[in-house]
Amino acid sequence: MRAGDRLVMDAVRRSGPWPAVLAVTAIGGAAAELALPYAVGRTVDGFVSARPETASWLAACAVIVAGIMLCESAGVWARGASSAYAAARLRLSVLRHVLGVGPAATRRFPEGELVTRAGLNTEETGRAPESVTGALALLVPTLGALVALTLIDPVLTATLVAGIALILLVLRAFLRATTTIAGGYQEVQGEIAARLVDALGGARTIAAAGTADRETRRVLLPMDRLRAHGMALWRANASAGVQAGLVVPLVEVAVLAVGGLRLAAGELTIGELYAAARYAVLGAALSTALGHIGGLARARAAAERVAEVLGLPTTRYGTRLLPATHAEPAIHAEPATHPLAGTSGPPDGLGSVEFRGVTMPGLAVDELVIAGGSATAVVGRSGSGKSLLAALAARLADPAGGTVLLDGVPLPELDRAELRRAIGYAFERPVLVGDTVGAAIGLGADDQGIVPSAATAACADGFIRRLPGGYATPMADTPLSGGERQRIGLARAFAQGERLLVLDDATSSLDTVTERQVGNALTADPRGRTRLIVAHRLTTASRADRVVWLEDGRVLGHAPHHELWADPRYRAVFQDPHGSQALEGSAGRGGSDGPEVPGPERRSERLADSEGRRGDSERLAGSRGDVS
Repeated sequence: MRAGDRLVMDAVRRSGPWPAVLAVTAIGGAAAELALPYAVGRTVDGFVSARPETASWLAACAVIVAGIMLCESAGVWARGASSAYAAARLRLSVLRHVLGVGPAATRRFPEGELVTRAGLNTEETGRAPESVTGALALLVPTLGALVALTLIDPVLTATLVAGIALILLVLRAFLRATTTIAGGYQEVQGEIAARLVDALGGARTIAAAGTADRETRRVLLPMDRLRAHGMALWRANASAGVQAGLVVPLVEVAVLAVGGLRLAAGELTIGELYAAARYAVLGAALSTALGHIGGLARARAAAERVAEVLGLPTTRYGTRLLPATHAEPAIHAEPATHPLAGTSGPPDGLGSVEFRGVTMPGLAVDELVIAGGSATAVVGRSGSGKSLLAALAARLADPAGGTVLLDGVPLPELDRAELRRAIGYAFERPVLVGDTVGAAIGLGADDQGIVPSAATAACADGFIRRLPGGYATPMADTPLSGGERQRIGLARAFAQGERLLVLDDATSSLDTVTERQVGNALTADPRGRTRLIVAHRLTTASRADRVVWLEDGRVLGHAPHHELWADPRYRAVFQDPHGSQALEGSAGRGGSDGPEVPGPERRSERLADSEGRRGDSERLAGSRGDVS
């Protein structure tokens, strides 16, 4: 059984009470429809023979019709409820799974594609209980008609069975064809959504470049294929409808012809012939299953796409806790020889990070130890692997080979809460989660006093207190500049990370003065946490205890800045194409490398005007997202 079919069956089984309600209403309605021809036949015979019980059979007909109407009404309500329940449950499962997978989800699927699969496709799959229950319910009148005709005359049953076999062949071919076509239709829908999300992410660049018309054509380019799939669906429906429509009257005529012969031979009464004609119609009711079969085909195709998302492996966590005291790494890093002014140098404390034989596309680190409590800058040209190294240290990605350890414990073996409590991560474009500004920084921290101190360290306390509600100001009512958003993201990292702070280009939008103030907080952290800073500015590298110098995904040096400065290749990292040193960066972007973390806007810039440059975290395809 295909993964999509298993998901459809799971949606039917785990849709709460609604499939049962659908089954009861469908079976009840089918039973009433089966009883109605018999009651009408007895009524007709009663009128013909002037029997006294005719009034009772007429009243029974009225009751049966009322029961059919009641079942139909309850079925319509139950169908809507079952679809909503199944879709909501499946959508929640997909959301949890995507968040559990982390950045690997956006590496496998574009953001717009994920939105389509979690939205439209889960809604289509959620209609599976209605389609399956409706199709199965049509078997009730068919089987009942076969039984009733057998009781009237077995010859009539054989005639009806032949017609039903033809109808089943039509439905089978329709299901296969529609499933394939619907899958293609949904695939093109996802492609259009992915292009649209990219365009929205780069809306400013598109407007500035004046390429709106060209970008519109790019987004809508797959529309011809979408139309072709849509027309194919209509043709499949029309073809199956015509075929089923031809079979049904043929079945009725055949049953009536055989019944007429039996009536002429005195084997049937007029009432029995009428009942037989009605049962022939009910037996051919499978022909009306085209709508349910079409819905089931769309649900199968959508479920196959959803199952691909649910098939992504989630990030696995262990149960180990970090040691309460410092554990010596297997490979000892040299102590810093140039402590910052006013400090006693980095403590040999908690938060040591070890890379042992780490390999992954775009990065290879044989042996690297970042001493606990130190400030380490990661420098290199664009695409050298800086963001990959940072993501591995915070376990936003797992290496293909080798191990990353925190205080001697491999990251995959750590308990999830322990890992996220130990590491704080700040991004270039942070996503702020929380109802208020304070909640966005604290993320539910028990010690609320840490929020103002973290904001102060990130130079965010001043502008936050000027907001109407201060830290209680709703995020929805807080317009933030790029620099203010980055400072709140930095404050969140300061508040969350107990042992290790990872900053991936997290000060690129700050002005020079604010960046220097934040740099002071980073390089002289009073809590003695380890700081791993993806740096572009010369001043950041010079103030760090040590520098990890990357080139083409490999570590060329791990030493204090003044030692590496003797190498002209290292100096070239901080020079722009004209040879001037990027002492304070350019245009507030942190050096001549430019931003390291591309997202939808970067991809749209590349499509709109070829200005985008491929950075380290583009290989992660989503590691800039706030998933920690």
